[in-house]
Amino acid sequence: MQRLNRRCAKCLQGLSPNLRTGCIAVGGPPDHIKDRSANLPASRHNQMRVQTSTTAAFSAGAFRVCLLLLLVTSLSNLGETQNAKSMGKEEIRPNEKQNLESRGRYIVEDLAICGQCHTPRDSSGAPDRTKWLQGAPVWLKSAEPVENWPLQAPRIAGALPGTDAEMVTLLTTGVWRTGTYLRPPMPQFRMSRQDAESVVAYLKTVKPASQ
Repeated sequence: MQRLNRRCAKCLQGLSPNLRTGCIAVGGPPDHIKDRSANLPASRHNQMRVQTSTTAAFSAGAFRVCLLLLLVTSLSNLGETQNAKSMGKEEIRPNEKQNLESRGRYIVEDLAICGQCHTPRDSSGAPDRTKWLQGAPVWLKSAEPVENWPLQAPRIAGALPGTDAEMVTLLTTGVWRTGTYLRPPMPQFRMSRQDAESVVAYLKTVKPASQ
């Protein structure tokens, strides 16, 4: 133990007071090292306090700056999202638009079969593709007398009979802009919003053959 104390004491001669305090082989720092800080001049104490306060203030300030930058970035992204929503819809890329129109055509021609009523027929009784969805006389008749049975199906292609929003509402709820359901034989569709928007996108691309 004496040899260890001598070796440790010898090692401590070359160390700073702060490092000496960590040596446990000699039972902790001597009293003159413990009291060293107490003997420091008041100006040295004040300088140490100022340095500590400055470091803490700088760290707190940097933290507040980071929080402020994060808040500004979040608000900016939120504003962009709200602006996109306020426009009614996001920008549609060419490929997405083409897929939207293709799906709308499939729904109109193969599922809802809109041309059955909204396209006039030729001499053979087949739908006239040169006047596709341009409106036609209603050839369907009710088996029983129905008041206000429509005689004409309106044009639904090209220039739509309503706004995009009105058409989407009609296709998703069955309610027209008047706040009422359309008369039979018009079906009261309950499409999803995506399908309704696809139908509207397709109908806007249809033009009469003469144009």
